[in-house]
Amino acid sequence: MSSSPHSDSSGSPTKASEIHPTTSRRPLGLILRTGIWAAVTLLAVVALIVTVRERSGDMSQPFHAWYGNWRTVALASLLFLAFLFGFTAPRRRAEWRNAGLASAFFISLFTEMFGIPLTIYLLAPALGVPASAFGLQESHLWAYLLSRTGLIPLAQGVYLVMSLSVALIGLGIVLLATGWRQVHAGRGHLVITGIYGFLRHPQYAGLILVILGFNIQWPTFLTLAMAPVLIVMYARLARQEDRDLEREFGEPYRAYARRTNAVLPGRRREQSIRRLP
Repeated sequence: MSSSPHSDSSGSPTKASEIHPTTSRRPLGLILRTGIWAAVTLLAVVALIVTVRERSGDMSQPFHAWYGNWRTVALASLLFLAFLFGFTAPRRRAEWRNAGLASAFFISLFTEMFGIPLTIYLLAPALGVPASAFGLQESHLWAYLLSRTGLIPLAQGVYLVMSLSVALIGLGIVLLATGWRQVHAGRGHLVITGIYGFLRHPQYAGLILVILGFNIQWPTFLTLAMAPVLIVMYARLARQEDRDLEREFGEPYRAYARRTNAVLPGRRREQSIRRLP
């Protein structure tokens, strides 16, 4: 995430010499964000364990019982939007634009997941089945399509899809929250250890994992269309922040960027990043 001399709420390092000394009294915002970080991290771990251990056959609910749940649409949307804005803290125009599109992604996702399944209404006639045939299990469309081909039974497909998607979403949430927490705890220092020793932009990596995870768990026409746009936008924003941080920190940041990947952990980069004009 981007940095500025007087802000450390985003995911990139800031300059320590321009930050006021810390006091023993923690601000309310830090307490709230730390609480959210702890809560969602715990929920991600619990959701993964429960999903792996639960029998997917117990997840069957008919169409009329699952959809039309607008209270859940509102609750899920508010929860993810609060988490998104709380841990990305957009400030610049590009950051607000990305956050706005990400918000549209989550709202459209949860509207179709719990409210009105527009994708199913459009897809069902092409498959030769009524929309009412799509209960909870059938609405996991990747699992349903795999079962239609005869490759895997529906119950096993749902189990596979849920396990993979919850793992990706949980890991993305942990990356997003941990990246913010580590930078905030650094109080403006150039943070290159911990998760930042493996990724320069762990919060963007986390958002991308969440987007991919939800498109595995509950694909819709809108979210499948928005996903590549969001990924490209966050990749461009990460490159812009690299240039800003190179301008701010100079050679120390260039050396850090040469040995640390942007959003994909693994083999360290050897080439230097492009110098600013």
